[in-house]
Amino acid sequence: MSDLLRILQPPGWPRPRGYANGVAARGVQVHVSGMVGWDAEGRFQTDDFVGQARQALANILAVLADAGAGPQHIVRMTWYVLDKREYLDAGAALGAAYRDLIGRHYPAMSAVQVAGLMEDRARVEIEVTAVIPD
Repeated sequence: MSDLLRILQPPGWPRPRGYANGVAARGVQVHVSGMVGWDAEGRFQTDDFVGQARQALANILAVLADAGAGPQHIVRMTWYVLDKREYLDAGAALGAAYRDLIGRHYPAMSAVQVAGLMEDRARVEIEVTAVIPD
């Protein structure tokens, strides 16, 4: 990592798996609103959690590309899920989908179980903040 984007790992803390404790960055900020698992026409192609998460991540990448950014610029990611157990049980398949689209870049990340999402068919909504170095 350059000094423009630095993973924060306090000494003595165990290394997290699949996310970073913190990220320091400087540059142009890109804020991507919550993306759900529908396609570019606003239609859900699946009700499967992993399928929707994959599509939401692809949607995020499309917005980032419009700003001239890529997955390596993501510094913060928040997942809103309807069912904590569904999220946890999807571990291996979800990790594979994530690595397929985002790679092995793990920003600061939170996952929150919510009572509902605005789109009735949505199982997950993901928002990100990215920083494009100056």
